[in-house]
Amino acid sequence: MLKPRTIEIVKATVPVLEAHGQQITKRFYELMFSNHPELLNIFNHANQRQGRQSQALASAIYAAAANIDRLENIMPVVKQIGHKHRALHIQPEHYPIVGKHLLLAIKDVLGDAATDDILEAWAEAYGVIADIFIQVERDMYRAAAETEGGWEDFRSFRVVRKVPESDVITSFYLQPEDGGAISSYVPGQYITVRVKPEGSENTHLRHYSLSQAPGGDTYRISVKRESGDDHSPAGIVSCYLHDIVQEGDRLELTAPAGDFTLRTGSPSPVVLLSGGVGVTPMMSMLQALAKHEPERDVYFVHSARNRQVHAFRDEVRALAEANERVQSFVCYERPEAGDACDHQGFIDEAWLASALPADVWQRADTYFCGPVPFMKTVYRALPGLGVAPERIHYEFFGPAGVLEKD
Repeated sequence: MLKPRTIEIVKATVPVLEAHGQQITKRFYELMFSNHPELLNIFNHANQRQGRQSQALASAIYAAAANIDRLENIMPVVKQIGHKHRALHIQPEHYPIVGKHLLLAIKDVLGDAATDDILEAWAEAYGVIADIFIQVERDMYRAAAETEGGWEDFRSFRVVRKVPESDVITSFYLQPEDGGAISSYVPGQYITVRVKPEGSENTHLRHYSLSQAPGGDTYRISVKRESGDDHSPAGIVSCYLHDIVQEGDRLELTAPAGDFTLRTGSPSPVVLLSGGVGVTPMMSMLQALAKHEPERDVYFVHSARNRQVHAFRDEVRALAEANERVQSFVCYERPEAGDACDHQGFIDEAWLASALPADVWQRADTYFCGPVPFMKTVYRALPGLGVAPERIHYEFFGPAGVLEKD
């Protein structure tokens, strides 16, 4: 239980965190990695370079400070982050390291404004929040280990099939080396892959959505090759998987995790909206719905640049042809000659309104995933289409407020 004075001081720092949050978290990562370079084996280097990690952490700290007297309000965020921590194998001993360097960063950025009272209050508040995370994650580790076919740490898998799905996306079918069972999962969840490419000083971990329905003896992940451009470097892990990893090779995985999941057992229609590689969790959801809830109306809407980079086109078409309650729509932003689609150009609210009846939008559970511009468009369009907030489901790396900004 936090002391009233601690709550008062932490809440008083909310405007400061709003103004300087990203400076603090950027400095935090600099200090922590300088003193603990071994943690570079856990954190995503690309997210660090592009500022996504510091932005997400700043948002989480701001939310914690604003709700320090009502910590139950941040439990959904705690659980979402907890899934990622469990998938990355974050341990209780990491939390004191984080706390120490967070306080150092606050002092560095705020200078004399970070008084002893403020630092002591934040130290106490961080301890309480860290204990909440540790308990939530302990329960997640236990659940992962106790599930049939489950495990707690990393487990070795073999690539039994490697299948190109488009010019940029390739699927990897994975089976455990030990020959044992694999744990089930909820459509929409992901697994985490750990690799150490030749010449790399660190191991690298990435989350990849499971792209087929649960129930088989393999996991399927479908990875976009991030080739890089003038604005961002090539993806270390995606290029390694595409260019180096072959059938028969070994990968290390943590058990399925994530809270962006399909809600089952409802008569409501389902709308699945995806852009680019955001199609991967939607494939798991679509397959599961077609197999286990064939009575539900499903509307599958996918946007890609053109046919060459459109993954799973034939697979989705076959599912739609086999199930009269599944309807598929294809949007190509820049179609090439001969590319058949339902809409040319970017998805927008006007086209979405014309594609599906108004009563479908009002009754449907709607899921969406894709690149940031796509996510922003859909996030802003759904309320205008009559979709209630409780029926909107998405996963986005970073604060939700980013989706509201121009």
